[in-house]
Amino acid sequence: MLDPAVRPETVTRPRLPKAAGLAWTLLIINTLGSTGAKTVIPLPRSVSQLITMGSLGAAFLIALALNHKLRIRPSAYLSLLTLLLVLSTFASLDLEGGFGSLFRCFRFTLFLSTLWLLTRWWGSLDLVRTYIRAYAVVLVTVVIGLALSPAKAMPFEYGGRLTGALWPLTPPQVGQYSAIVIGLTILLWLGGRLDRRNALIVIVPAFGILLLTHTRTAMLGLVAGTVVALMSQWMSSARARKVFTGLVFGGVFLVVVLGGLLQAWFLRGQSEENFSSLTGRAKVWDALLDAPRTTLEYLFGVGLTDKSYDGLPIDSSWLAVYHEQGFVGIAIVAAFLLVLIVVAVLRPPSPARACAIFLITYCLSASYTEAGLGDASPYLLHLALAASLLVRVPAEEPEFLKETA
Repeated sequence: MLDPAVRPETVTRPRLPKAAGLAWTLLIINTLGSTGAKTVIPLPRSVSQLITMGSLGAAFLIALALNHKLRIRPSAYLSLLTLLLVLSTFASLDLEGGFGSLFRCFRFTLFLSTLWLLTRWWGSLDLVRTYIRAYAVVLVTVVIGLALSPAKAMPFEYGGRLTGALWPLTPPQVGQYSAIVIGLTILLWLGGRLDRRNALIVIVPAFGILLLTHTRTAMLGLVAGTVVALMSQWMSSARARKVFTGLVFGGVFLVVVLGGLLQAWFLRGQSEENFSSLTGRAKVWDALLDAPRTTLEYLFGVGLTDKSYDGLPIDSSWLAVYHEQGFVGIAIVAAFLLVLIVVAVLRPPSPARACAIFLITYCLSASYTEAGLGDASPYLLHLALAASLLVRVPAEEPEFLKETA
């Protein structure tokens, strides 16, 4: 018999309205970005930007129509993000990054406003299914692009790694989406919310896509997130214990038997020097840290940019936040991550909690070599999903969320 402290959650989570799910899907489209390899059908960047920004505007309008009485749920995560937005706007007023900084602040404002409006329906596990479906569709477009034009889908300039050839997506993006789909699907199956057949239909192709992207960050994030999520279910789920044990033995087998192939996959044909410098990231990081800054820039950063320094991508959430929002921004990001971790630890075992822990762990793991924790991005959306899953679900809807006649 389980100890009361680890008794699984038994409350019934609310259903997610279809329109709210559509708004979340549109937010996902907005965070796809508009940069990547050449597409099968030439897509001007202005058109892709129009689509992504249009999806954000549509998501906001849908959320506002659904929640026109502005009934929102308190959220420490979104409150801290709002504080980060205020800081970003203040730092961007200097226009060091041009008017693009203010536009990014406007986008961040719409992004956060939409999430605030959707908090009324937080707590629904249906949102995880919506998330998986949306990213699965994105992965289907990647596969279609590969079938139509293998040369464009796996271009030489990306080292033969799989990219988006219908919609411009970089290998790290494709790898990230694959990892998120795999991890969440495993945990839904683990929690009995998805049968094995449907789970395998999603997991196997997504894992194949992940392998073709050669994205180390996504693979490590998937492994770390899944392991931590399984450990969180250790006391309450025999299936979790079996899967965890299987992963450990499977991992040992792969390392022993296929060690050479694993090494080749991780190295991607790079030299040891290039690999040790994280594909050149370390040089950009050193230059960024060595650059002279004023006291205000140390504290508040230079405002929102395109996450690059001297024309090269920063590729680190912590250094990107340091550059754009300074040490104060780093403190805010650390605070909302800490809040999510503490809340996740305090919640009773459940499929929702396991999914949240996976997402938090994945984002933490990826933050070292991927930017995105300081601006509207897939990573903030992943964490918003995690925050929604960690909402304590009451027996009935709170008074402040109920409709009045």
